[in-house]
Amino acid sequence: MRIGVFLSSEEFGPADLVAQAIRAEQAGFAGLWISDHYHPWNDAQGHSPFVWSVIGAIAQATRLPLGTGVTCPTMRIHPAVIAQAAATSALLLKGRFTLGVGSGEALNEHILGDRWPGADERLAMLEEAIAVMRELWAGEVVQHDGTHYAVEHARLYDVPDEPPPVIVSAFGPKAASLAARVGDGYATTSPDQELIAQYRREGGRGPVQAGTKVCFMPSREEAVKTVHRLWPNEALPGELAQVLPTPEHFEQAAELVSEQAIADSPTACGPDLDEHVAALQAYADAGVDELFVQQVGPLQDAFFETWAAEVLPRFEER
Repeated sequence: MRIGVFLSSEEFGPADLVAQAIRAEQAGFAGLWISDHYHPWNDAQGHSPFVWSVIGAIAQATRLPLGTGVTCPTMRIHPAVIAQAAATSALLLKGRFTLGVGSGEALNEHILGDRWPGADERLAMLEEAIAVMRELWAGEVVQHDGTHYAVEHARLYDVPDEPPPVIVSAFGPKAASLAARVGDGYATTSPDQELIAQYRREGGRGPVQAGTKVCFMPSREEAVKTVHRLWPNEALPGELAQVLPTPEHFEQAAELVSEQAIADSPTACGPDLDEHVAALQAYADAGVDELFVQQVGPLQDAFFETWAAEVLPRFEER
């Protein structure tokens, strides 16, 4: 399993994200994931730069592969525009770009006042959006009159020789089936052996990517407090991440998340590197090919220096 860095557009501003990408390459990480948000999950995270500008800067600063983790190409931005952004990113990254896509969260997609569809409708929109983007990446004039999208005489003039792989995010059986049917890979944020096995069983042959979080600090207690302050939404159950519309709603829901819930969660917190390795190994055991790790909180030096030097070789040996 290859280990990369998960760049959080919710917790860091654009210049910091570029700096982290550079440090990731220097520290020996295998690649990058970057989140695509209009809002952070809560005000404590405090950021949400426009991801496509950041990707352009990273493309000039490192030689690492980079993918979105993940973009919603269905509502806030029309898939024809995402197709153009992804094609340009693929050119700048010289074939090292992958487009991770998902059905989105109301947190980001409600901002234009559109109705928030149910899960089945969002998956249908995502499937049509992927088809629209692939048609445009062929570089020909596209005329599309579909169920959810219209494209009128559109052509992308700058397209890569090979279209960017589309990695489809899935957190349930229907989405896993979609990933197997139309995706070039599958993305998740949990070591869910059952869904990964379903993806493979139904014909999914592309890589399985995943994102996770750690908080490497000298004190486990302080690390738990840091995750509880910045990322309590990670412990929210069910479909809340998809349906709550504002950071304020997430803050209200997160009042129900205790520090003990974070301490008991799979997120590795504190200085014990064996605990960190075990948390990552769960993803390898589940069948993940590429795991992207975010260091929560301000202690980035410790992550890129000590954590990387100690943890990355353990997975390279395996």
